[in-house]
Amino acid sequence: MSERAVLHVKGRILAGPEDIRDELWVVDGRISYDRPAGARDVRTVAGWALPGLVDAHCHVGLGAHGPVDAGTAEKQALTDRDAGALLLRDAGSPSDTRWVDDREDLPRIIRAGRHIARTRRYIRGYAHEIEPEDLVAYVAQEARRGDGWVKLVGDWIDRDLGDLAPTWPRAAVEAAIAEAHRLGARVTAHCFAEDSLKDLVESGIDCVEHATGLTEDLIPLFASRGVAIVPTLVNIATFPQLAKGGESKFPRWSDHMRRLHARRYDTVRSAYDAGIPVFVGTDAGGSLPHGLVAAEVAELVTAGLPAVDALAATTWAARAWLGRPGLDEGAPADLVVYETDPRADVRVLSAPRRVVLRGRVVA
Repeated sequence: MSERAVLHVKGRILAGPEDIRDELWVVDGRISYDRPAGARDVRTVAGWALPGLVDAHCHVGLGAHGPVDAGTAEKQALTDRDAGALLLRDAGSPSDTRWVDDREDLPRIIRAGRHIARTRRYIRGYAHEIEPEDLVAYVAQEARRGDGWVKLVGDWIDRDLGDLAPTWPRAAVEAAIAEAHRLGARVTAHCFAEDSLKDLVESGIDCVEHATGLTEDLIPLFASRGVAIVPTLVNIATFPQLAKGGESKFPRWSDHMRRLHARRYDTVRSAYDAGIPVFVGTDAGGSLPHGLVAAEVAELVTAGLPAVDALAATTWAARAWLGRPGLDEGAPADLVVYETDPRADVRVLSAPRRVVLRGRVVA
């Protein structure tokens, strides 16, 4: 499309769960609900339009063994884009992906810097591996490198215990979260198990990734503090395989992982029922491929979320939570168009009809 070309999207525009329009226009890459006067070069796209989907937990620039080259990172971002995920919260990556911001054809990324983990208590090559006395300094460093988020590894397998265990003492967590907040960054943490959650939430954490260890006694604490969760159910589906692989060496850990997997849907539904904010994230990168956002939305529906709320978790609510606009007047035109109503069947998300990024049809 030329610089002054106009894109006309018509059909049903889902600007919000209750805000449905008949059409919108894209002029100079921005949304307008007023027909532009004198438009000559008009391209029309018809269907059901949603704001560009959000994958609130993925890893661009991360592979199974650590950082990847720019060409591989580009393919990861393009795969997400073509799946309709146009806003990515990168929940930890050892790669510098700032170059993506200069590409008009790639999704927007909100970075959390690099994972911060305890020494020998995470996947090799992924994180800064440090001791508690250095946590505040590293949180400050990653808060400055990121885009308003910092990512901690809240628990991991303790080889001496043979099971998952918290990685940080309470005092270190409190000081680190306070420092991140002082610098204007929010904090999230990888947590599979139960034992790290209370200290993290009471220390002021803003979000918990996976949250498979969320129990009935902890749910009111999360709800009262407004702590969000990103369940990454497409990743939790791999727990039985992981448990099988580690059973001979860590049978206690393997049994724990199976139990967390078995109650995963009940955990998410209980959190949702209690009013805990739930958002879509795939954990793509590392061991999982990119482009799984539609599968994660479908998993939330399987867990018991109403379809409209599962959609909100990757569109309107997720964008508001991350401080990014949706299909608002004057907002950048990042949207996805589908053949049928995604509220009737979220599986349509797996087949975008058109993907519009920065006002251009890219897929």
